Formats: sequence, structure tokens, C-alpha cells
Amino acid sequence: MAITRKGIKYLCLGLFVAVATAVFFGGDRLAPAARASGAGPVPGVTGAPGEVNCTNCHIQNSGPGQFTITAPASYAPGQTYQITVRHQTSDSSRRRWGFQLTALAGTTPAAVFGNLTAATQIVDGAAGRKYIEHTTAGSFAGQAGGALWTFNWTAPATNLGPVTLYAAGNEANNDGTADGDQIYLTSVTIQPPAVAPTVRSPFDFDGDSKTDISIFRPAPAEWWYSRSSDGGNRAAQFGQTTDRLVPGDFTGDGKADFAFWRPSTGFWFVLRSEDGSFFSFPFGTTGDVPVPADYDGDGKTDPAVFRPSTLTWFISLTGGGTTIATFGAPGDAPVPADYDGDGKADIAIYRTALGEWWIQRSTAGLLAFQFGSPTDRPVPGDYTGDGKADAAFFRPSTGEWFVLRSENFSFFSAPFGTNGDVPVPGDYDGDGKFDFGVFRPSVSTWFVNRSAQGVLIASFGQTGDVPVPSAYVP
Repeated sequence: MAITRKGIKYLCLGLFVAVATAVFFGGDRLAPAARASGAGPVPGVTGAPGEVNCTNCHIQNSGPGQFTITAPASYAPGQTYQITVRHQTSDSSRRRWGFQLTALAGTTPAAVFGNLTAATQIVDGAAGRKYIEHTTAGSFAGQAGGALWTFNWTAPATNLGPVTLYAAGNEANNDGTADGDQIYLTSVTIQPPAVAPTVRSPFDFDGDSKTDISIFRPAPAEWWYSRSSDGGNRAAQFGQTTDRLVPGDFTGDGKADFAFWRPSTGFWFVLRSEDGSFFSFPFGTTGDVPVPADYDGDGKTDPAVFRPSTLTWFISLTGGGTTIATFGAPGDAPVPADYDGDGKADIAIYRTALGEWWIQRSTAGLLAFQFGSPTDRPVPGDYTGDGKADAAFFRPSTGEWFVLRSENFSFFSAPFGTNGDVPVPGDYDGDGKFDFGVFRPSVSTWFVNRSAQGVLIASFGQTGDVPVPSAYVP
């Protein structure tokens, strides 16, 4: 039996996204082949991998029309987002509209849709795929210029990688046939959540993600530390009495390196944790304050100095290049840390005279607030475990610690220490939270209030020793 032009049209209706004639444009009464899908097309015609579309019956991407998907750039697992599908055209002959959309992570279905209006409906397809498409009311018969549909999409409960939304749309002339209809295919990819930056405990010389009790003995320029991984002690002679301690992971091996900055020459010296060799380089000048940190988020400590005379920061990025920024006022103390949780240290100062914090967050912008008094000692760190450094200070006169939570800017305080103690904040139990800690020079004893393992008391050091975890406490 010969297949007529009308027969071809109805054959396409069973497959095509924009249901023409009897399905898309034939009124409320549907052709039997498409009836199970309601007023929209049958499932599986978005042009996604493994799917068809009926461009053999309709002309694809012709005319001045545009067919777009508006979606978030990235998703958080389990979160719900609004998606908008839109037709736009200057062709006044376009008088009816349709679409079908699905979501895939590779070939894995990632479509959990929710209708917001009567203009869309959800249908099931093969292999677990789900689709959202127009309804009869949502075909907007007689409407010119375009159409849009907005609906909810809920992201996968876990990170499945990039999710691509595939859609096909019909800009039809509403003449009751497939003739003259224009089919458009489009897709957009939503990126997975960014991998959380690796949070490393400061002053971790053995790479077990715990801050190690450690001292610098100025007279012989010796470094001593107690390995939290096995309880053993290690020591090395490196530096001179007048050198400034600047330990950090300069080589990116997950272990802090012994390092010092020589104020008289502006030279940095780093003892590699990998093999005990050292390297040196000039960066800075007399009068600068060393402020090393990982400013570019590459897992390596970047050499940096703050120049009080000009209120200028100079940062030598290990990824390449030098950042120069003016930030601060006379008398400010530099307090760099990752305050916005993007894995990069932020330029920041503590304005001692006013107890003010000024933070130039690398992602979230400028932040300023008052927290502290002129005699307090700033000790920023992630005390709450949310991946962001909290503004915090130690009050020597009372031995109290005060922490301003980065989550909601509420604060908490606790007594831990006494007048004369040296604050030595760090993550001594490796739980991702900074612990209150003090070194008592009078008895060479460490007191650490570990957030997960309770109070640690340890004798380590002797008279005149400098606790290494206090290296960056102004």
C-alpha cells in the first residue's frame, strides 16, 4: 500500500518532539498512536544519545527562531533548580509551540522534574529516562513571537559528573499539518559540584593531617618537633637566631617544610621535607612582614610579604606571576587565611587600634567588622569545620578565646590558658577543626583543647624556645 503524505505526517507524530497536526496541533482529540503521551510528544525524541527526532518530516533549525535552555552553571547534589525553555522568533507565521526535554549524566538518567504550571507534564520513557514536555494548554495556540516554560529540576542526590539537558522544540505555523514547522535541537551542560579544596592542618611536618607540637631554638637555630603520627621526635639545624619563622608546604607534598625569612636580606630559605635539601631566593626587603600562604589554591605555600611602609602586599605565586595589592592602614597586622572557603588564602588585616577585621575575600569580596580590642591577639582559623577560616582572638589578660563563626557571624568564647601563655592554634587531632592551644614558656608545657580528643598536656621545649605554631600570630 502506498504511503501518502498524510500518512508520513502521522507516522512522524509517533516519534517527533513537537507533535504536529493531530497530536501537537490537531485539537484536543489525539491520534491513537500518541494518545498515551497526552497532548505532548511520545517519549524519546529530544535528540539525546540513543534517541531519535523527526527532522525527516520537519525542517531542522530553519528560519530566524531561537530555542534555548536557561539552567544553572553547576549543581549541588539534591538541590532543586528552576529551568526555563524558551522559543523566540521574529517570524510572525509561527503560531504554536512545543518542546520535550530530558536530563542525562553521560547515559545515566538524571531527570527528576516538577511541574510549576499546567503548561508542562512529565512522562516516562525507556531505560528509566524521564521527560518534561508541553501540554495542550502549553502549546499556546495562536500566540506569536515565542513561548517559554519554567519547571523544577532536582539534581542527582550524589555527584554524577556533568549533567546535560537535551531538548527539541517546534516552532509551528498552526496550520494543522507538518508542512512549514521548524524543529530546533539544543542542549546545555550543568557542571558537577566543585571538588572541595583539600584542607591541610597547619604545621603538619609528618603529613598525617595533624598539627605537630614543635619549637624553634634560637641560639643554635634548631627546629624540633614531636611527630603526631608515631610520637617520635625529629630535629634539624636550619637558620640563624634572628631569622623569622615561615614554615609551610612550599613543595606541595602534604608536609610542612622548615623555612625562614631573613629580614636583613629579604631572602627565603626552605628545607625540603622530601629529602632534606634546601633552596633559597630573594623576595622582600628589610621592614617587610612575611605572610606566606596558599593564595592561588594549588596546594603550595606562596612566599609573600606585607610592606607596612606602603601598605602593599607582594605575593609570589607558585603557579606563576606576582600579585601586588594595596590593602591596609598604618598599624594594621596582616592576618591572611581562607575566609571564604575557596581553597585560596585571602588578603586580610586586623586593625589593632579599633579591633576591626578587614578581609579581601578572593571569591566573596570585601568584608569588614569589629571583633576584638587593641590588646587581643588575632588567631584566625577554621574552628567550626565548615571549610572557612573564622575570625578569632586570644585575650592574654584573661586567657579567653573568642571565635566569630563564619557560618552566621555569631560568636562563642571559652577560657583556655592564662596570662603569659603563647597562643598556638592548629588542628592537633586532624578532625578539620582548629583547636585552642597555648604554650606556657615558664614550664615549657603545651596545653591543647582538642575538639575531638580532649585536652592534651605535653612538656616539649626549654627556656627560650619559640613555639612554631605561633609563627603567624601577630
